[in-house]
Amino acid sequence: MDADEVTIREQNFHSQVREYTICFLLFAVLYIVSYFIIRRYKRKGDEQEDEDAIVNRISLFLSTFTLAVSAGAVLLLPFSIISNEILLSFPHSYYIQWLNGSLIHGLWNLVSLFSNLCLFVLMPFAFFFLESEGFAGLKKGIKARILETLVMLILLALLILGIVWVASALIDNDAASMESLYDLWEFYLPYLYSCISLMGCLLLLLCTPVGLSRMFTVMGQLLVKPTILEDLDEQIYIITLEEEAIMRRLNGMSSPVEYNTKQLKQELSNVKSMKTKLERRKKASAWERNLVYPAVMILLLIETAISVLLVACNILCLLVDETAMPKGSRGPGIGNASLSTFGFVGAALEIILIFYLMVSSVVGFYSLRFFGDFTPRKDDTTMTKIIGNCVSILVLSSALPVMSRTLGITRFDLLGDFGRFNWLGNFYIVLSYNILFAIVTTLCLVRKFTSAVREELLKALGLDKLHLSHNARDSEAAKPSVNGHQKTL
Repeated sequence: MDADEVTIREQNFHSQVREYTICFLLFAVLYIVSYFIIRRYKRKGDEQEDEDAIVNRISLFLSTFTLAVSAGAVLLLPFSIISNEILLSFPHSYYIQWLNGSLIHGLWNLVSLFSNLCLFVLMPFAFFFLESEGFAGLKKGIKARILETLVMLILLALLILGIVWVASALIDNDAASMESLYDLWEFYLPYLYSCISLMGCLLLLLCTPVGLSRMFTVMGQLLVKPTILEDLDEQIYIITLEEEAIMRRLNGMSSPVEYNTKQLKQELSNVKSMKTKLERRKKASAWERNLVYPAVMILLLIETAISVLLVACNILCLLVDETAMPKGSRGPGIGNASLSTFGFVGAALEIILIFYLMVSSVVGFYSLRFFGDFTPRKDDTTMTKIIGNCVSILVLSSALPVMSRTLGITRFDLLGDFGRFNWLGNFYIVLSYNILFAIVTTLCLVRKFTSAVREELLKALGLDKLHLSHNARDSEAAKPSVNGHQKTL
Protein backbone atom coordinates (compact mmCIF):
# COMPACT_ATOMS: atom_id res chain seq x y z
CA MET A 1 0.00 0.00 0.00
CA ASP A 2 2.85 2.38 0.83
CA ALA A 3 4.52 1.58 -2.47
CA ASP A 4 1.32 2.37 -4.33
CA GLU A 5 0.98 5.71 -2.54
CA VAL A 6 4.58 6.57 -3.40
CA THR A 7 3.96 5.66 -7.02
CA ILE A 8 0.83 7.83 -7.15
CA ARG A 9 2.70 10.74 -5.59
CA GLU A 10 5.53 10.36 -8.09
CA GLN A 11 3.09 10.29 -10.98
CA ASN A 12 1.34 13.41 -9.70
CA PHE A 13 4.67 15.14 -9.22
CA HIS A 14 5.88 14.27 -12.73
CA SER A 15 2.57 15.34 -14.26
CA GLN A 16 2.72 18.71 -12.47
CA VAL A 17 6.32 19.24 -13.56
CA ARG A 18 5.36 18.39 -17.14
CA GLU A 19 2.41 20.79 -17.07
CA TYR A 20 4.49 23.65 -15.65
CA THR A 21 7.20 22.98 -18.23
CA ILE A 22 4.68 23.11 -21.09
CA CYS A 23 3.15 26.32 -19.72
CA PHE A 24 6.60 27.88 -19.39
CA LEU A 25 7.60 26.96 -22.95
CA LEU A 26 4.34 28.31 -24.38
CA PHE A 27 4.69 31.54 -22.46
CA ALA A 28 8.36 31.89 -23.47
CA VAL A 29 7.39 31.73 -27.14
CA LEU A 30 4.66 34.33 -26.63
CA TYR A 31 7.05 36.57 -24.68
CA ILE A 32 9.69 36.50 -27.43
CA VAL A 33 7.13 37.31 -30.13
CA SER A 34 5.67 40.12 -28.00
CA TYR A 35 9.13 41.55 -27.38
CA PHE A 36 9.87 41.85 -31.10
CA ILE A 37 6.45 43.40 -31.73
CA ILE A 38 7.00 46.11 -29.11
CA ARG A 39 10.56 46.75 -30.29
CA ARG A 40 9.19 47.30 -33.76
CA TYR A 41 6.98 50.17 -32.58
CA LYS A 42 9.05 51.61 -29.73
CA ARG A 43 10.61 54.98 -30.38
CA LYS A 44 14.34 54.64 -30.98
CA GLY A 45 15.08 57.99 -29.39
CA ASP A 46 14.03 56.63 -25.96
CA GLU A 47 17.14 54.44 -25.75
CA GLN A 48 19.50 56.51 -23.58
CA GLU A 49 22.31 55.28 -21.36
CA ASP A 50 21.28 56.79 -18.02
CA GLU A 51 18.72 56.40 -15.26
CA ASP A 52 15.82 56.91 -17.67
CA ALA A 53 17.18 54.07 -19.80
CA ILE A 54 16.87 51.66 -16.86
CA VAL A 55 13.32 52.85 -16.18
CA ASN A 56 12.40 52.46 -19.85
CA ARG A 57 13.91 48.99 -19.95
CA ILE A 58 11.93 47.85 -16.90
CA SER A 59 8.72 49.31 -18.34
CA LEU A 60 9.51 47.58 -21.64
CA PHE A 61 9.83 44.18 -19.94
CA LEU A 62 6.58 44.69 -18.01
CA SER A 63 4.76 45.76 -21.18
CA THR A 64 6.13 42.73 -23.01
CA PHE A 65 4.90 40.48 -20.22
CA THR A 66 1.44 42.06 -20.45
CA LEU A 67 1.29 41.68 -24.22
CA ALA A 68 2.32 38.02 -23.89
CA VAL A 69 -0.51 37.46 -21.38
CA SER A 70 -2.91 39.13 -23.83
CA ALA A 71 -1.78 36.77 -26.58
CA GLY A 72 -2.28 33.85 -24.19
CA ALA A 73 -5.83 35.02 -23.44
CA VAL A 74 -6.58 35.19 -27.17
CA LEU A 75 -5.20 31.69 -27.81
CA LEU A 76 -6.80 30.21 -24.69
CA LEU A 77 -10.23 29.35 -26.08
CA PRO A 78 -9.03 28.13 -29.54
CA PHE A 79 -6.36 25.97 -27.87
CA SER A 80 -8.97 24.44 -25.55
CA ILE A 81 -11.38 23.73 -28.41
CA ILE A 82 -8.76 22.07 -30.62
CA SER A 83 -7.41 20.10 -27.63
CA ASN A 84 -10.88 18.72 -26.93
CA GLU A 85 -11.23 17.53 -30.53
CA ILE A 86 -7.73 15.98 -30.54
CA LEU A 87 -8.45 14.07 -27.34
CA LEU A 88 -11.66 12.78 -28.89
CA SER A 89 -9.90 11.66 -32.07
CA PHE A 90 -6.88 10.04 -30.34
CA PRO A 91 -7.99 9.07 -26.83
CA HIS A 92 -5.27 6.46 -26.24
CA SER A 93 -2.36 7.91 -28.17
CA TYR A 94 0.97 7.91 -26.34
CA TYR A 95 2.15 11.13 -28.00
CA ILE A 96 -0.66 13.30 -26.65
CA GLN A 97 -0.70 12.11 -23.06
CA TRP A 98 0.63 15.52 -22.03
CA LEU A 99 -2.57 17.08 -23.41
CA ASN A 100 -5.21 16.56 -20.73
CA GLY A 101 -7.91 18.36 -18.78
CA SER A 102 -5.55 19.26 -15.95
CA LEU A 103 -3.28 21.17 -18.36
CA ILE A 104 -6.24 23.05 -19.88
CA HIS A 105 -7.60 24.02 -16.45
CA GLY A 106 -4.13 25.10 -15.39
CA LEU A 107 -3.75 27.34 -18.43
CA TRP A 108 -7.10 29.03 -17.75
CA ASN A 109 -6.15 29.64 -14.12
CA LEU A 110 -2.72 31.01 -15.04
CA VAL A 111 -4.12 33.36 -17.66
CA SER A 112 -6.71 34.63 -15.19
CA LEU A 113 -4.05 35.11 -12.50
CA PHE A 114 -1.58 36.87 -14.80
CA SER A 115 -4.34 39.07 -16.24
CA ASN A 116 -5.20 40.30 -12.74
CA LEU A 117 -1.51 40.75 -11.97
CA CYS A 118 -0.83 42.79 -15.13
CA LEU A 119 -4.00 44.85 -14.92
CA PHE A 120 -3.85 45.84 -11.26
CA VAL A 121 -0.12 45.70 -10.42
CA LEU A 122 2.38 45.57 -13.28
CA MET A 123 0.89 48.11 -15.69
CA PRO A 124 0.11 50.74 -13.01
CA PHE A 125 3.62 50.20 -11.64
CA ALA A 126 5.15 50.62 -15.12
CA PHE A 127 3.19 53.83 -15.76
CA PHE A 128 3.90 55.46 -12.39
CA PHE A 129 7.52 54.31 -12.48
CA LEU A 130 7.95 55.86 -15.92
CA GLU A 131 6.41 59.18 -14.81
CA SER A 132 8.04 59.33 -11.37
CA GLU A 133 10.90 61.64 -10.42
CA GLY A 134 11.24 61.00 -6.68
CA PHE A 135 9.88 62.96 -3.75
CA ALA A 136 11.23 66.42 -3.08
CA GLY A 137 14.01 66.42 -0.48
CA LEU A 138 15.14 62.88 -1.23
CA LYS A 139 18.21 61.88 -3.19
CA LYS A 140 17.36 61.35 -6.83
CA GLY A 141 17.77 57.87 -8.21
CA ILE A 142 16.07 54.57 -8.89
CA LYS A 143 15.25 53.98 -5.20
CA ALA A 144 13.50 57.35 -4.91
CA ARG A 145 11.44 56.65 -8.02
CA ILE A 146 10.51 53.18 -6.77
CA LEU A 147 9.41 54.67 -3.44
CA GLU A 148 7.21 57.23 -5.17
CA THR A 149 5.75 54.54 -7.42
CA LEU A 150 4.88 52.29 -4.45
CA VAL A 151 3.18 55.18 -2.65
CA MET A 152 1.13 55.95 -5.76
CA LEU A 153 0.16 52.28 -6.08
CA ILE A 154 -1.03 52.19 -2.47
CA LEU A 155 -3.12 55.33 -2.98
CA LEU A 156 -4.55 53.91 -6.20
CA ALA A 157 -5.43 50.63 -4.44
CA LEU A 158 -7.24 52.54 -1.68
CA LEU A 159 -9.11 54.60 -4.27
CA ILE A 160 -10.24 51.50 -6.20
CA LEU A 161 -11.17 49.75 -2.94
CA GLY A 162 -13.38 52.65 -1.98
CA ILE A 163 -15.03 52.81 -5.40
CA VAL A 164 -15.80 49.09 -5.41
CA TRP A 165 -17.08 49.28 -1.84
CA VAL A 166 -19.47 52.10 -2.70
CA ALA A 167 -20.59 50.35 -5.90
CA SER A 168 -21.27 47.13 -4.00
CA ALA A 169 -23.26 49.03 -1.38
CA LEU A 170 -25.37 50.73 -4.05
CA ILE A 171 -26.00 47.60 -6.11
CA ASP A 172 -26.41 44.99 -3.36
CA ASN A 173 -26.83 46.50 0.10
CA ASP A 174 -26.61 43.19 1.93
CA ALA A 175 -24.65 42.41 5.06
CA ALA A 176 -23.33 39.18 3.57
CA SER A 177 -22.11 40.84 0.40
CA MET A 178 -20.49 43.67 2.35
CA GLU A 179 -18.84 41.15 4.67
CA SER A 180 -17.50 39.22 1.70
CA LEU A 181 -15.52 42.28 0.56
CA TYR A 182 -13.16 41.66 3.47
CA ASP A 183 -12.07 38.47 1.69
CA LEU A 184 -9.52 40.08 -0.63
CA TRP A 185 -8.39 37.01 -2.57
CA GLU A 186 -11.56 34.93 -2.84
CA PHE A 187 -14.12 37.66 -3.49
CA TYR A 188 -12.72 41.16 -3.89
CA LEU A 189 -10.25 40.56 -6.72
CA PRO A 190 -12.63 38.24 -8.70
CA TYR A 191 -15.42 40.80 -8.21
CA LEU A 192 -13.18 43.60 -9.44
CA TYR A 193 -12.00 41.50 -12.38
CA SER A 194 -15.65 40.71 -13.16
CA CYS A 195 -16.34 44.45 -13.42
CA ILE A 196 -13.31 44.90 -15.68
CA SER A 197 -14.47 41.96 -17.82
CA LEU A 198 -17.92 43.52 -18.16
CA MET A 199 -16.30 46.79 -19.26
CA GLY A 200 -14.17 44.84 -21.73
CA CYS A 201 -17.24 43.10 -23.16
CA LEU A 202 -18.99 46.45 -23.53
CA LEU A 203 -15.91 47.80 -25.29
CA LEU A 204 -15.95 44.76 -27.59
CA LEU A 205 -19.64 45.43 -28.23
CA LEU A 206 -18.63 48.87 -29.48
CA CYS A 207 -15.45 47.91 -31.35
CA THR A 208 -16.33 44.59 -32.99
CA PRO A 209 -19.28 45.74 -35.17
CA VAL A 210 -17.24 48.75 -36.32
CA GLY A 211 -14.28 46.46 -37.03
CA LEU A 212 -16.41 43.98 -38.98
CA SER A 213 -17.45 46.72 -41.38
CA ARG A 214 -14.00 48.30 -41.39
CA MET A 215 -12.29 45.01 -42.30
CA PHE A 216 -13.46 45.32 -45.91
CA THR A 217 -11.73 48.69 -46.22
CA VAL A 218 -8.56 47.47 -44.54
CA MET A 219 -8.27 44.40 -46.75
CA GLY A 220 -9.02 46.57 -49.78
CA GLN A 221 -6.00 48.70 -48.88
CA LEU A 222 -3.73 45.68 -48.41
CA LEU A 223 -4.76 43.81 -51.54
CA VAL A 224 -4.60 44.79 -55.20
CA LYS A 225 -8.02 45.71 -56.55
CA PRO A 226 -9.17 44.60 -60.02
CA THR A 227 -8.48 47.01 -62.85
CA ILE A 228 -11.86 47.76 -64.43
CA LEU A 229 -12.13 50.63 -66.95
CA GLU A 230 -8.96 52.18 -65.56
CA ASP A 231 -5.81 53.34 -67.30
CA LEU A 232 -3.04 52.88 -64.74
CA ASP A 233 -0.37 54.31 -67.05
CA GLU A 234 -2.27 57.57 -67.35
CA GLN A 235 -2.79 57.77 -63.59
CA ILE A 236 0.91 57.14 -62.95
CA TYR A 237 1.79 59.84 -65.48
CA ILE A 238 -0.51 62.36 -63.77
CA ILE A 239 0.79 61.55 -60.30
CA THR A 240 4.39 61.84 -61.56
CA LEU A 241 3.68 65.32 -62.90
CA GLU A 242 2.14 66.29 -59.58
CA GLU A 243 5.20 64.97 -57.72
CA GLU A 244 7.57 66.96 -59.94
CA ALA A 245 5.50 70.12 -59.48
CA ILE A 246 5.63 69.85 -55.69
CA MET A 247 9.38 69.17 -55.75
CA ARG A 248 9.93 72.26 -57.95
CA ARG A 249 7.98 74.38 -55.48
CA LEU A 250 10.05 73.03 -52.60
CA ASN A 251 13.36 73.63 -54.38
CA GLY A 252 12.36 77.02 -55.76
CA MET A 253 11.38 78.68 -52.48
CA SER A 254 13.74 81.57 -51.77
CA SER A 255 12.26 82.40 -48.36
CA PRO A 256 10.32 79.31 -47.31
CA VAL A 257 7.68 79.67 -44.64
CA GLU A 258 7.72 76.86 -42.08
CA TYR A 259 3.99 76.13 -42.35
CA ASN A 260 4.00 76.03 -46.17
CA THR A 261 7.12 73.84 -46.16
CA LYS A 262 5.52 71.30 -43.82
CA GLN A 263 2.36 71.32 -45.89
CA LEU A 264 4.27 70.75 -49.11
CA LYS A 265 6.30 67.93 -47.57
CA GLN A 266 3.11 66.28 -46.38
CA GLU A 267 1.60 66.60 -49.84
CA LEU A 268 4.75 65.13 -51.37
CA SER A 269 4.62 62.20 -48.99
CA ASN A 270 0.98 61.53 -49.88
CA VAL A 271 1.72 61.73 -53.60
CA LYS A 272 4.65 59.31 -53.31
CA SER A 273 2.50 56.90 -51.33
CA MET A 274 -0.22 57.02 -53.97
CA LYS A 275 2.36 56.54 -56.74
CA THR A 276 3.75 53.47 -54.97
CA LYS A 277 0.26 51.96 -54.72
CA LEU A 278 -0.40 52.58 -58.41
CA GLU A 279 2.92 50.99 -59.40
CA ARG A 280 2.14 48.00 -57.20
CA ARG A 281 -1.24 47.60 -58.90
CA LYS A 282 0.44 47.77 -62.29
CA LYS A 283 3.05 45.13 -61.41
CA ALA A 284 0.50 42.73 -59.86
CA SER A 285 -0.35 39.61 -61.85
CA ALA A 286 -3.77 39.02 -63.38
CA TRP A 287 -4.75 36.28 -60.94
CA GLU A 288 -3.78 38.47 -57.99
CA ARG A 289 -5.95 41.32 -59.25
CA ASN A 290 -8.95 39.36 -60.50
CA LEU A 291 -9.04 36.34 -58.17
CA VAL A 292 -7.48 37.06 -54.76
CA TYR A 293 -9.31 40.31 -54.06
CA PRO A 294 -12.86 39.01 -54.82
CA ALA A 295 -12.14 35.75 -52.97
CA VAL A 296 -11.00 37.57 -49.83
CA MET A 297 -13.99 39.92 -49.91
CA ILE A 298 -16.41 37.01 -50.31
CA LEU A 299 -14.67 35.17 -47.45
CA LEU A 300 -15.00 38.20 -45.17
CA LEU A 301 -18.66 38.53 -46.09
CA ILE A 302 -19.30 34.85 -45.36
CA GLU A 303 -17.55 34.99 -41.98
CA THR A 304 -19.48 38.11 -40.99
CA ALA A 305 -22.78 36.57 -42.08
CA ILE A 306 -22.06 33.36 -40.14
CA SER A 307 -21.22 35.38 -37.02
CA VAL A 308 -24.48 37.33 -37.18
CA LEU A 309 -26.43 34.12 -37.92
CA LEU A 310 -24.90 32.35 -34.90
CA VAL A 311 -25.80 35.28 -32.68
CA ALA A 312 -29.38 35.21 -33.97
CA CYS A 313 -29.61 31.47 -33.27
CA ASN A 314 -28.18 32.03 -29.80
CA ILE A 315 -30.90 34.63 -29.10
CA LEU A 316 -33.56 32.02 -29.93
CA CYS A 317 -31.80 29.44 -27.75
CA LEU A 318 -31.70 31.87 -24.83
CA LEU A 319 -35.46 32.38 -25.10
CA VAL A 320 -36.34 28.67 -25.05
CA ASP A 321 -33.45 26.94 -23.25
CA GLU A 322 -31.90 27.87 -19.91
CA THR A 323 -28.76 25.83 -20.59
CA ALA A 324 -27.80 28.32 -23.32
CA MET A 325 -26.74 30.77 -20.61
CA PRO A 326 -22.95 31.13 -20.30
CA LYS A 327 -23.19 30.27 -16.61
CA GLY A 328 -26.17 27.95 -16.78
CA SER A 329 -24.59 24.68 -17.93
CA ARG A 330 -21.54 22.54 -17.37
CA GLY A 331 -20.39 20.35 -20.22
CA PRO A 332 -19.27 16.75 -20.07
CA GLY A 333 -15.63 17.75 -19.62
CA ILE A 334 -12.60 18.00 -21.85
CA GLY A 335 -12.07 15.01 -24.11
CA ASN A 336 -15.44 13.38 -23.38
CA ALA A 337 -17.71 14.79 -26.09
CA SER A 338 -17.55 17.18 -29.01
CA LEU A 339 -19.09 20.57 -28.30
CA SER A 340 -19.82 21.23 -31.97
CA THR A 341 -22.56 19.63 -34.03
CA PHE A 342 -20.25 19.23 -37.04
CA GLY A 343 -17.34 17.77 -35.08
CA PHE A 344 -13.83 18.79 -36.08
CA VAL A 345 -15.07 20.96 -38.96
CA GLY A 346 -17.38 22.88 -36.64
CA ALA A 347 -14.57 23.32 -34.12
CA ALA A 348 -12.27 24.68 -36.85
CA LEU A 349 -15.00 27.12 -37.91
CA GLU A 350 -15.42 28.29 -34.31
CA ILE A 351 -11.67 28.92 -34.01
CA ILE A 352 -11.63 30.90 -37.28
CA LEU A 353 -14.57 33.01 -36.11
CA ILE A 354 -12.94 33.69 -32.73
CA PHE A 355 -9.74 34.93 -34.37
CA TYR A 356 -11.78 36.92 -36.87
CA LEU A 357 -13.73 38.62 -34.08
CA MET A 358 -10.51 39.45 -32.22
CA VAL A 359 -8.86 40.99 -35.29
CA SER A 360 -12.05 42.90 -36.06
CA SER A 361 -12.27 44.22 -32.50
CA VAL A 362 -8.67 45.50 -32.65
CA VAL A 363 -9.32 47.13 -36.04
CA GLY A 364 -12.53 48.66 -34.72
CA PHE A 365 -10.79 49.86 -31.56
CA TYR A 366 -8.21 51.86 -33.50
CA SER A 367 -10.87 53.04 -35.97
CA LEU A 368 -12.91 54.76 -33.28
CA ARG A 369 -12.51 58.50 -33.09
CA PHE A 370 -11.74 58.40 -29.36
CA PHE A 371 -8.75 56.10 -29.86
CA GLY A 372 -7.54 57.37 -33.24
CA ASP A 373 -4.48 59.08 -31.76
CA PHE A 374 -3.76 55.94 -29.76
CA THR A 375 -2.59 53.98 -32.79
CA PRO A 376 1.07 52.89 -32.46
CA ARG A 377 3.46 53.96 -35.18
CA LYS A 378 6.55 52.11 -36.31
CA ASP A 379 9.70 53.32 -34.51
CA ASP A 380 7.78 56.34 -33.19
CA THR A 381 5.72 55.21 -30.19
CA THR A 382 6.53 56.41 -26.69
CA MET A 383 6.61 54.03 -23.74
CA THR A 384 3.57 55.73 -22.20
CA LYS A 385 1.54 55.04 -25.32
CA ILE A 386 2.88 51.46 -25.45
CA ILE A 387 1.69 50.89 -21.88
CA GLY A 388 -1.75 52.25 -22.77
CA ASN A 389 -1.96 50.02 -25.84
CA CYS A 390 -0.92 46.96 -23.84
CA VAL A 391 -3.61 47.65 -21.23
CA SER A 392 -6.24 48.12 -23.95
CA ILE A 393 -5.25 44.90 -25.74
CA LEU A 394 -5.27 43.04 -22.40
CA VAL A 395 -8.81 44.21 -21.61
CA LEU A 396 -10.03 43.24 -25.09
CA SER A 397 -8.30 39.85 -25.13
CA SER A 398 -9.43 38.95 -21.60
CA ALA A 399 -13.03 39.67 -22.56
CA LEU A 400 -12.79 37.71 -25.84
CA PRO A 401 -13.53 34.24 -24.36
CA VAL A 402 -16.44 35.69 -22.38
CA MET A 403 -17.87 37.44 -25.43
CA SER A 404 -17.47 34.32 -27.62
CA ARG A 405 -19.36 32.21 -25.09
CA THR A 406 -21.99 34.89 -24.46
CA LEU A 407 -22.74 35.31 -28.18
CA GLY A 408 -22.93 31.55 -28.74
CA ILE A 409 -19.94 31.46 -31.11
CA THR A 410 -18.79 28.42 -29.14
CA ARG A 411 -20.34 26.12 -26.53
CA PHE A 412 -17.07 25.53 -24.71
CA ASP A 413 -17.57 26.24 -21.00
CA LEU A 414 -15.61 29.08 -19.41
CA LEU A 415 -13.11 27.60 -16.96
CA GLY A 416 -11.38 29.09 -13.94
CA ASP A 417 -12.33 32.59 -12.83
CA PHE A 418 -13.74 33.33 -16.30
CA GLY A 419 -16.82 31.24 -15.43
CA ARG A 420 -17.32 32.86 -12.02
CA PHE A 421 -18.47 36.26 -13.28
CA ASN A 422 -21.81 37.07 -11.64
CA TRP A 423 -23.27 38.96 -14.58
CA LEU A 424 -22.99 35.88 -16.82
CA GLY A 425 -25.93 34.40 -14.91
CA ASN A 426 -28.16 37.43 -15.53
CA PHE A 427 -30.60 36.53 -18.30
CA TYR A 428 -31.48 40.12 -19.22
CA ILE A 429 -27.85 41.25 -19.50
CA VAL A 430 -26.89 38.30 -21.71
CA LEU A 431 -29.99 38.62 -23.92
CA SER A 432 -29.56 42.39 -24.28
CA TYR A 433 -25.90 41.89 -25.17
CA ASN A 434 -26.78 39.45 -27.97
CA ILE A 435 -29.55 41.66 -29.36
CA LEU A 436 -27.40 44.79 -29.31
CA PHE A 437 -24.52 42.98 -31.04
CA ALA A 438 -26.78 41.71 -33.82
CA ILE A 439 -28.46 45.09 -34.34
CA VAL A 440 -25.29 47.20 -34.24
CA THR A 441 -23.39 44.82 -36.54
CA THR A 442 -26.24 44.79 -39.05
CA LEU A 443 -26.49 48.59 -39.01
CA CYS A 444 -22.73 49.00 -39.52
CA LEU A 445 -22.74 46.60 -42.47
CA VAL A 446 -25.79 48.25 -44.04
CA ARG A 447 -24.15 51.66 -43.63
CA LYS A 448 -20.93 50.31 -45.15
CA PHE A 449 -22.46 48.75 -48.26
CA THR A 450 -25.00 51.51 -48.92
CA SER A 451 -22.57 54.42 -48.58
CA ALA A 452 -22.09 54.75 -52.35
CA VAL A 453 -25.86 54.72 -52.95
CA ARG A 454 -26.42 57.35 -50.26
CA GLU A 455 -23.74 59.59 -51.74
CA GLU A 456 -25.30 59.39 -55.20
CA LEU A 457 -28.73 60.19 -53.75
CA LEU A 458 -27.35 63.19 -51.92
CA LYS A 459 -25.66 64.40 -55.12
CA ALA A 460 -28.93 63.98 -57.02
CA LEU A 461 -30.80 65.99 -54.38
CA GLY A 462 -28.08 68.65 -54.26
CA LEU A 463 -27.25 67.95 -50.61
CA ASP A 464 -23.69 66.77 -51.18
CA LYS A 465 -22.27 70.15 -50.10
CA LEU A 466 -23.67 69.62 -46.60
CA HIS A 467 -21.28 66.64 -46.06
CA LEU A 468 -24.05 64.51 -44.60
CA SER A 469 -22.43 61.25 -45.61
CA HIS A 470 -18.76 62.20 -45.69
CA ASN A 471 -16.48 61.73 -42.76
CA ALA A 472 -13.44 63.78 -41.95
CA ARG A 473 -11.11 61.55 -43.92
CA ASP A 474 -13.19 61.78 -47.07
CA SER A 475 -13.38 65.55 -46.83
CA GLU A 476 -9.62 65.81 -46.44
CA ALA A 477 -9.04 63.49 -49.35
CA ALA A 478 -11.24 65.64 -51.57
CA LYS A 479 -9.24 68.83 -50.99
CA PRO A 480 -7.30 70.16 -53.98
CA SER A 481 -3.56 69.78 -53.84
CA VAL A 482 -1.09 72.63 -53.64
CA ASN A 483 -0.52 72.76 -57.39
CA GLY A 484 -4.20 73.13 -58.24
CA HIS A 485 -4.90 69.56 -59.37
CA GLN A 486 -7.56 67.45 -57.72
CA LYS A 487 -6.08 64.61 -55.68
CA THR A 488 -8.79 62.05 -56.38
CA LEU A 489 -8.05 60.00 -59.45
